[in-house]
Amino acid sequence: MARFVRCAALGVAAVLLGTGCSGGGDGDSTGDGPAPGNRSASSGSASAPVVEDLDWGKCEGTDDSPAPGGDWQCATLKAPLDWSKPKGETIDLALIRAKATGDDRIGSLLFNFGGPGGSGVSTLPAYASTASALREHYDLVSWDPRGVGASGGIRCRDDKEIQAAEAIDVTPDTPGEERAYLQDAADFGKGCARAAGKLLSHVSTTDTARDMDLMRQALGDDEMHYFGISYGTELGGVYAHLFPDRVGRMILDAVVDPAADSVGHARNQTTGFQRALEDYLESRDKDPEQGTREIADLLERIDAKPLPTSSGRELTQTLAVTGIVLPLYSKTSWPTLTSALDAAEGGDGSGLLALADGYNDRDPSGHYGTTTHSQRVISCLDDKQRPTPAEAKALLPEFERISPVFGAFLGWDTAGWCHQWPVTGQFDTPEVSAPGAAPILVVGNTGDPATPYEGARTMADELGADVGVVLTWKGEGHGAYGSGSDCVDSAVDAYLLEGAVPEDGKVCS
Repeated sequence: MARFVRCAALGVAAVLLGTGCSGGGDGDSTGDGPAPGNRSASSGSASAPVVEDLDWGKCEGTDDSPAPGGDWQCATLKAPLDWSKPKGETIDLALIRAKATGDDRIGSLLFNFGGPGGSGVSTLPAYASTASALREHYDLVSWDPRGVGASGGIRCRDDKEIQAAEAIDVTPDTPGEERAYLQDAADFGKGCARAAGKLLSHVSTTDTARDMDLMRQALGDDEMHYFGISYGTELGGVYAHLFPDRVGRMILDAVVDPAADSVGHARNQTTGFQRALEDYLESRDKDPEQGTREIADLLERIDAKPLPTSSGRELTQTLAVTGIVLPLYSKTSWPTLTSALDAAEGGDGSGLLALADGYNDRDPSGHYGTTTHSQRVISCLDDKQRPTPAEAKALLPEFERISPVFGAFLGWDTAGWCHQWPVTGQFDTPEVSAPGAAPILVVGNTGDPATPYEGARTMADELGADVGVVLTWKGEGHGAYGSGSDCVDSAVDAYLLEGAVPEDGKVCS
């Protein structure tokens, strides 16, 4: 499938680390914060789940990756499988933390790196150097959300099935290709249902936002200090709506537009990736319109005849587009894209295939990660909208006008992503209004491909007056903090470390 994961540029690569963890060990509870003990969550009512002490211990390695190192501790938190039955069956959520290095500890800072479906347990150790200034005063904490990684991670297909599906044309040109595309989509959903069982109905963003408040209490914090990136901004907005009085210092970076439905997100991403592609082409002193046409022509030739690669596998049109998408997440990867495109023009698809494999979390042995599986089960439970194939076809002219490279892929994806999904979606758009919440810093990047800049202003407006505060960076890539702007980093650090809220509308260039 062609949907582009809304996760941090770092997270796309760092998720490949595959770091695992387990509880047990030293029995330390929550560091310097107050230990919660065994008590009821939220209001303390008898219907609330019991909040148990976290048993922090050594993080263990897995077959795929080593342990993250001695600074890191891991634990397991039990949360209700079904939040409407808080005393019922539970699910284990995997957490990871590095304790604050300074004496003046503020509390815990919870990170979600996006997706949905990104593993915080794997990603946070790789991100820690970016957040080193924050670690002086916060315990850095993340987790695998329900349905992800070590928290009941859902695998809908095995490696052979995933590789076989790469041959499916996700921009079908004939009735036979269309049938194959839609059948593959339906089969994927059936595989998820078999793998997930009853969990499939309990992995929504709302479920995870409630899990976050349970974590807050288990960590011993009175307020939720949070750093959400990409999809993590949507999750943060939903948390703020559910628990406005518990919002502490909250950063939303690379903002998902909360007013966009599933078709709106596809349109936004078509716009965002085309903008990023044009910026990339201009960096090569190419006319953006002509350069776009050349790439679209290359993709049409690959659709008719896939390119050979040094691995013996073929580069299909779908894999080629995926390979183009990945380096657009970060300007530092643009030279790699140039090399891959030049090679493909010469008849060698190896470079674009390697980039696609990186995006698809495929290692050299042919083993695939499950980030996109988790993304799909979460987003299809969230999204009520289910465009039909006919409705998707009607979108194609508009989407292809926006981007001859990405439009058809994201247009068709509106129908294929949740085609015949086994469970019904919950909402058209998430509710993020948070009247009475503390100021939330919303950071938008004008060159963001996956979450276009306009979503930042919409998020701030939806959060409400005196809550959403916009900080703009005129930069490139997915996400702003840690991406090379001292102005952005200083403003975010001052907010998180000192509580200094910048003026709404501040611009970093």
